[in-house]
Amino acid sequence: MTDASVDPSTLKPWQWPEDHWRRRVAKVRAGRSLAPAWPDGKRCAVALSFDVDHETNELRDGGKSLGRLSWGQYGHRQGMPRILKLLAEHDVPASFYVPAVVAMLYPDEQRGVVAAGHEIGIHGWIHELNSILPAEAERDLMLRSADALERITGTRPVGLRTPSWDYSDATLAIIREMGLLYDSSLMADDTCYELMEDGAPTGIVEVPVEWIRDDAPYFMMSRFEGLRPHIGPEDVLAIFMREFEGAYREGGLFQLTMHPHIIGYRSRLWIVEELIRAAKAKGDVWFATHADIAAHAATALRA
Repeated sequence: MTDASVDPSTLKPWQWPEDHWRRRVAKVRAGRSLAPAWPDGKRCAVALSFDVDHETNELRDGGKSLGRLSWGQYGHRQGMPRILKLLAEHDVPASFYVPAVVAMLYPDEQRGVVAAGHEIGIHGWIHELNSILPAEAERDLMLRSADALERITGTRPVGLRTPSWDYSDATLAIIREMGLLYDSSLMADDTCYELMEDGAPTGIVEVPVEWIRDDAPYFMMSRFEGLRPHIGPEDVLAIFMREFEGAYREGGLFQLTMHPHIIGYRSRLWIVEELIRAAKAKGDVWFATHADIAAHAATALRA
């Protein structure tokens, strides 16, 4: 039994009173599933996305490694052109989540993304971690990021993917204040759902992510740590393909997260092409941006 007058922040988790851990769990939670039938009789939806981090992964940590900055630049010089060419060849839309600093470094790149019919979403200012920011700083950076993307591309973003999928207690409240349509940073389901905050529905659609459906866990590299690519591209394709086939079988959503400086190599980008070919071969798959997926899912909120 814990004294109700004790501040829970001074306690270890196993000492928390029940009402405290229940509030913690309920802070941001999945609500009702949002899975209306896909448009035009399609059986499955495919939502491809690319987190265009470029140099900001290193800049966020101080920008000390020139080698890692050059790795980020590779995403711009080689990764993005290859990705955009592949998507154009197959006439497939995608969503690109862009830190504001990247957009300011490479404004023509972002304008090209929008001109090609793709979506650009918010991905922080400099790939900062929200959970270590004061709430007022997180809000300021989110607003400035949306403004910068709109100024550069001419289009106001409607969705957010938090950098590193990192959520703070303030993130969802800021999303609501900004009037965004959706978030794509959490992973409580395979299909879209409504976000709940403190037990109340928010009207915000979650387009869920998952580390299984992300290129980084399989291909990340750190020279000075034990982090090395541990399986081959063929194995990664097999995992992604099983996820897609499962989504197709269930009539659900296949969402994939990738990074230009990771997937954009000659030995890896073919994975994306194979997935596109397999999905198109089904004949009844809807390729859509995350914004289009969220807008469609939101129709269930009004049903």
